[in-house]
Amino acid sequence: MEKKNNSEKPIPYTSKPTRITPNPYKEIAEIKDGKHRFSFGACKDWLENLGKRTYGDSFRLYPDDFPLIYSLIVYAIEDKKEAEKCNLNLKKGILLTGPIGCGKTTLMNLVKYFFQPGKQYQVKSTRDITFEFEQEGYKVINRYSKNPLNLSYTNPVPNIFCFDDLGIEQTQKHFGNECNVMAEILLSRYDLFISKGIPTHLTSNLSASEIEEKYGNRVRSRMREMFNLVAFDKESGDKRS
Repeated sequence: MEKKNNSEKPIPYTSKPTRITPNPYKEIAEIKDGKHRFSFGACKDWLENLGKRTYGDSFRLYPDDFPLIYSLIVYAIEDKKEAEKCNLNLKKGILLTGPIGCGKTTLMNLVKYFFQPGKQYQVKSTRDITFEFEQEGYKVINRYSKNPLNLSYTNPVPNIFCFDDLGIEQTQKHFGNECNVMAEILLSRYDLFISKGIPTHLTSNLSASEIEEKYGNRVRSRMREMFNLVAFDKESGDKRS
């Protein structure tokens, strides 16, 4: 047996783990006439498999939600013919509403991969944004509303956000100044939408009247222009139970 040379040191690993981004365009789409074609059955299976990998083996899609999921996928892949049938305007963003625990956040996290890379969004909790405002002040509003660029692409593209759980956040103060942070961000995102066509997406438990009560008629009016309403059934159960 050879004596171990204690002067030898192990060589550290220098390679970084590769992050694999799910890509339904490569994994399940068929190319016909130079365009990507999807079957809804394949999309459902792909989403369910991704959900299991992301959230655990107990994850599943519910048949009652299939029409809603279909609408989200049609919107994401920009199928103009089917979008018209679903009463979706492809220029507007998505406002996904429904009861607590029905799966809004989960679906928006999974469906985003059906968007083309330049149109994929970041899901950001409104509650976290208001905490950022409390710590950092008004520059946080600019961070989410003044057309910041996503520099991860060769040609930088505007950041698109899905603001998650609109309505659970509290009005915050910074150095004694009270501010309805999400109202200000939505008004600025409206300006981006009108001037540059940059969409915004939302999830919320609030009804239209509750949105007006919390954010004012001005915000509600602009939201009508900015969003397609996609809604879970009001009786949809809590899938986390």
